[in-house]
Amino acid sequence: MVSSTEGYSASVQPFDPRTDYPIGTRRPDLIRTPSGLSYDELTLDNLRRGQIPEGDFRATAETLRLQADVARATGRSQLADNLERAAELTVVPDHVILEIYTSLRPGRSSDDELEAWADRLEHEYQAPLVAAFIREARRAYEERGLLI
Repeated sequence: MVSSTEGYSASVQPFDPRTDYPIGTRRPDLIRTPSGLSYDELTLDNLRRGQIPEGDFRATAETLRLQADVARATGRSQLADNLERAAELTVVPDHVILEIYTSLRPGRSSDDELEAWADRLEHEYQAPLVAAFIREARRAYEERGLLI
């Protein structure tokens, strides 16, 4: 697992998932938008003035990984795993996510098609956790006869 504080300056106080939650209240210094705005810059006034770029209300991979650290520290490992996969998906275009979602519906894909999605996610988008999830779904679908 990659440390969520990786990439932050050494002068910044280390993140403690047990005491720094909620992050927006206790550690807003760790939150940045996709374009680099600080958490404090996400105001209704700035939105009305057009000073917040489109898409800046999306969570970043870094913020999702911090949330995963909090979940893991409180014993919520499944939530942490989901947040780590979500962090990987922040770089995947929306239309690709929708295509993957459709292909994961039972009876929509073959074994080879799901493996192709897993390979693409792993190599094109550097999303090994999501790729492993798709491979797990592919095995479950095969066992249940849900592949085409």
